[in-house]
Amino acid sequence: MSHASRSDSLAGLAIAGTVWRRRRVFGAVFAAILGLAVLALVLLPVRYLGTASVIVAEQEPGAAANASSAWAQKVGDPADMESQLLVIRSPRLLRLVMSTPGVIPAVVEECERGRLLGGAGSCDKLKTDAGAFIEHVDGRFSVASAGRSRVINISYQSGIPEVAQTLANALTQAFLDDQRNEGANSREVASSWIWRELKQLDQQLRAADEKIQQFRRTKGLMRGANAPISSERLTSIGQQLSQAEAARAEAAARLQEIKSEQERGPTDAPSVLSSRTIADLKQQLTAVSAQLASAATMLGPKHPSMLALSREQAMIQQRLVEEMQNIAASAKKAYDANDALVNSLKTQMDAAKAEAGSATLDEASIESMVRDTEIKRQQYAELYKKAGELETERRVLQGSTRLVSLAELPNKPFFPKKIPFLAAGTTLALIFGIGAAMLADKLSRSATGEAAPQSAQPVAPQPMPPSAPAVAEIEQAPALAPQSVEQTPDPPIAEVPRSQLPKIADVPILACLPRLKTLRQLSAVGAILQDYRNLALPQVLRLASEDAEFQAGMRALVQALGLVESGPTRRIVVTSAGDGEGKTTCVLSLAEHLAAAGRRVLMVECEPVHPDFAQVLSLPASPGLSGVLSGAAAVSQAVIRTDRPNLHVLPFGERTGRVASVLFGAKIAELLSGLGDYDAVLIDSPLPALESLCLSKIDNLLLCVRSDRSVIEPVISAITRVKLLGADDLAIVVTMTDAEHGGRPQPAFTATDAYARAG
Repeated sequence: MSHASRSDSLAGLAIAGTVWRRRRVFGAVFAAILGLAVLALVLLPVRYLGTASVIVAEQEPGAAANASSAWAQKVGDPADMESQLLVIRSPRLLRLVMSTPGVIPAVVEECERGRLLGGAGSCDKLKTDAGAFIEHVDGRFSVASAGRSRVINISYQSGIPEVAQTLANALTQAFLDDQRNEGANSREVASSWIWRELKQLDQQLRAADEKIQQFRRTKGLMRGANAPISSERLTSIGQQLSQAEAARAEAAARLQEIKSEQERGPTDAPSVLSSRTIADLKQQLTAVSAQLASAATMLGPKHPSMLALSREQAMIQQRLVEEMQNIAASAKKAYDANDALVNSLKTQMDAAKAEAGSATLDEASIESMVRDTEIKRQQYAELYKKAGELETERRVLQGSTRLVSLAELPNKPFFPKKIPFLAAGTTLALIFGIGAAMLADKLSRSATGEAAPQSAQPVAPQPMPPSAPAVAEIEQAPALAPQSVEQTPDPPIAEVPRSQLPKIADVPILACLPRLKTLRQLSAVGAILQDYRNLALPQVLRLASEDAEFQAGMRALVQALGLVESGPTRRIVVTSAGDGEGKTTCVLSLAEHLAAAGRRVLMVECEPVHPDFAQVLSLPASPGLSGVLSGAAAVSQAVIRTDRPNLHVLPFGERTGRVASVLFGAKIAELLSGLGDYDAVLIDSPLPALESLCLSKIDNLLLCVRSDRSVIEPVISAITRVKLLGADDLAIVVTMTDAEHGGRPQPAFTATDAYARAG
């Protein structure tokens, strides 16, 4: 299990323990909040929601193939949808709703119901005052689009189901009628204007035809198929001349465009770009330019590849220039041909004019009159067709808005909804109940710690051993609130006889190591909102070395172990019932403390699963204990001297399951028999799982127990197991405790500590 998972589990257990201890506070707050939710559910006025639906901007009337682009743009325009929503909520439409039969009595009935429930204002003015009516109903209407569709939902909230249905349907019908009338009126206006234009055109056409016939009779003009012969020939030549001049102008423009682009370099003229050869050459030029740019990033300008690519690029550019010159020459030829044709047609035109003689003016007049008449006749046909379409649409028009569904009579309240309301009330009750329980627990324990009596001491203040009530607190696994701790000078340590120490399962408690001061919460609210963050083991050791109370606990542990004075080598195994008990931190801190006091210390890492010594102490590569067990190295070769005086380390080395089985299958004391002269050999070891006497002949065994344990059974099981493994002198070190005011560490066990997680 990872450190984060263990921290989350510890936090959950601590919160559960706090809630159980303060279950009365939790129950009272939970019942009060839930009761308020139920009371609100009963007292809040019931609201019903009637909802009708319409769809706007349907297909334009007529065939789908004839739909205009403007209409298609309107259908996909979100702004048009927003404008429709604003139209529905407009005061103009609400005034139309007011005039709908049955709406005024329904609104007055709703108003009277509101006055019975504590509402204010007179309901009589709703019958005549449009402003009061709009103010009353506007806030109860809800108009919104259904997702990304063109459907609009029109809803009305009311305490009376019939009123909700009536008002929702009234606004829906008013909107549909307004859309239908607006479309019909616009088409009627357009149709009337078209019919007036048609009447005027008819009169003009009749007058023009009569004038043409009279002119022909008067002038005696010969006619061909459609006009006088001279006029027809002249018209034909004129049409040809116009076409030739247009072709010549186009050729001249193309030629001028090509020449102007040639002067500026590469051309992008359409006539040039339309050439397949130009397109291929440009594609080749682009590819060569890309190769040249790519090669330039790796090769010099005089590299053969660069020179070859440059020559190829220049050759392609030259071909482009030549091809553009060919295109320009072709354009020049086209221009010359069209110019010659124009000149020829002009000569023919002059001849036709000479032949026509004096009849030219008369024929021109006739042609002008005929053209005007034909234009008017075409306009007349188009307008007549459009007028017929508008008249048909006006008669069958239903508008661009269509009804989807009218509002049904609501049979279930829209607000409040029982299940979501009660679920929200239960959630709030749980949150406030847990918060109140934790706050009460923190405040209660803070008050208890401040009121604790200070017993008189015959000498300077000393760190006292844990009392019998503290042992009872371990067995009950409490989780007290962190307290603010005053920093006091480190007191001298007085020896405490082992017989006076409290016990757990007949095993004495040697010392209590307090939580690191910089990691403690200084208020009850801060403890409730504590952020369980992991710290690396080197950070924890640094904090431990700077914490005066933690060092005082270490001195008490050294005093209890009898390591104050030099003597025979003491082999001490430090273990725990599981991870996160502060075992590794205890070993490293105790070793540094003894080494600083002048004792020669050897730390032995018997941790095959999570070896940390090499990383924490920045040790060089070594065969370690695993190399000794496998026979690859002697014990003296595996021991590493650290940069700290008097401190040597035997790390575990490579992690293998086979080495672990050999390690816990033998006696640890015998494995370390070849070591040098040390005052203390500290062994960091997990609780072995094998059935053996691997802990026999060990001088001391320290079992680290976290003070905020939720259950004591694992500790009892661990004590029984180490006794079966051959441990004779067994003691307990309680970690993560709070210190009382006055500098006397006591086993006031609290939830979670960073150095315990790191170990």
